[in-house]
Amino acid sequence: MDLRFTAEELAFQREVRDWIAANMPKEVAEESRRSRSSHVSRERLVQWQRILASRGWLCPNWPQEHGGPGWNSTQKFIFEMEMARADSPYLSSFSIKMVAPVLMKYGSEAQKKRFLPKIAAAEELWCQGYSEPGSGSDLASLRTRAVREGDHYVVNGQKIWTTNAHWADWIFCLVRTSGEGKPQEGISFLLIDMKSPGIKVDPIYLGDGTRAPGRHEVNQVFFTDVKVPVENRVGEENKGWTYAKYLLEFERGGQAYGPRLRKAYRHLEELAATQTKDGRKLPDDPTWREKMAALEIEIDAVEMNELSFYSSLKTGDTPGFMASVVKMRGTEAGQKVTELAVEAVANYAQPFTELRNYDSNIVPVGGEYVDDAAPRYVNQRKTTIYGGSSEVQRNIMAKALLGL
Repeated sequence: MDLRFTAEELAFQREVRDWIAANMPKEVAEESRRSRSSHVSRERLVQWQRILASRGWLCPNWPQEHGGPGWNSTQKFIFEMEMARADSPYLSSFSIKMVAPVLMKYGSEAQKKRFLPKIAAAEELWCQGYSEPGSGSDLASLRTRAVREGDHYVVNGQKIWTTNAHWADWIFCLVRTSGEGKPQEGISFLLIDMKSPGIKVDPIYLGDGTRAPGRHEVNQVFFTDVKVPVENRVGEENKGWTYAKYLLEFERGGQAYGPRLRKAYRHLEELAATQTKDGRKLPDDPTWREKMAALEIEIDAVEMNELSFYSSLKTGDTPGFMASVVKMRGTEAGQKVTELAVEAVANYAQPFTELRNYDSNIVPVGGEYVDDAAPRYVNQRKTTIYGGSSEVQRNIMAKALLGL
């Protein structure tokens, strides 16, 4: 594997970098930089996504036939790298990288025509209805039920940890349509309009201190006699587990962790340079330098895994078990960055404030970004759980790679 970019790829990188610099609104970058997890308000997300859509760059992983740019895997990685460099917020992965591939592979022609153009134009945003109370990693035990009545289903149940459900337009949802056979055999995949009567969304406030109105990330969603047209079922009834597993490959492997990790590492270096230990600057401490070197090596390894992963996709492969490798290593390295940030700021991590807006005039105790260290650390605890915990990923790799 040749890791050097070609002349054409370097030219593409300059094109992407220059365009982002000229077109990303300052308020989008600033709000993303201040966010606990590079998520921003709906207003800023839609603003930036529509600018990208106007350039045809909102859906980098999509084929041209569905409105994507038709980039190869190297171009996609370069795009992710430049987006991270510019402090772009995370785009709507639920829309672009999760439900869209499922619709492309398993959706009806009517569903493709109805939903894909709206996603590509940033006119509709999606959320994911998988986890339930008591049904997280053991997803097949879900209990939200859909009973067919003529040309529609009636859905009752509850979903939890639903990111951005409070401002999503649609939710792709796993529901139980049969209680016979194995638990996996009675699940269907429904597309549900979040404006449907009977849907209630309640916020869940996380331990990172984000309690400002509209600034939270996750929610619980209740369905009470919600009517969903049968035409909004993807694929066959009771075959939703197949589509869910396919989607999870993209959830786990659809995000490039390396560029974001590299950006976070540079930020950590800048943060550490403002701190002292035993009367000298923290970067002069040998123990600290050793920890930073170990982290940089780990980030290098994540990038190598990702480049290998993207190279395999050039041949048309699906993410497969390599998605588990990328997800596990990327999220664990990301947690280590936040752990070292808390260690770097030491006592200054203790003043645990509410989330400051990107344009706040509140002066943090201990310097810029110091008050973000503890909330970012707490927020990042979730990354090794969602999308399948690290323990689940290790089981997948043990089975796929070692035959255990």
